[in-house]
Amino acid sequence: MGIVKISDLMHENLRVAGNALGRSINGQAEHWMRVGMLTELHPELDHREICQLLIQAELSGGLDILAAATAQPATPRSSSAGKR
Repeated sequence: MGIVKISDLMHENLRVAGNALGRSINGQAEHWMRVGMLTELHPELDHREICQLLIQAELSGGLDILAAATAQPATPRSSSAGKR
């Protein structure tokens, strides 16, 4: 575990979002970091598919960058494939 320095504004954003979503500040920060990491590794995926990867990772014991880099969404894209 380590210390990450963030701006006061980001800390406040984490507090507000965390309160709204029932997460601690640290929990909200981790959530946003996981979503951001998966978004950078898989820019072709939408938010629903990123959430599916997070669920798959949790069922597999946690999010690991090696597994995340090679992960695929649980279900193939259908009608949303042309929407962007």
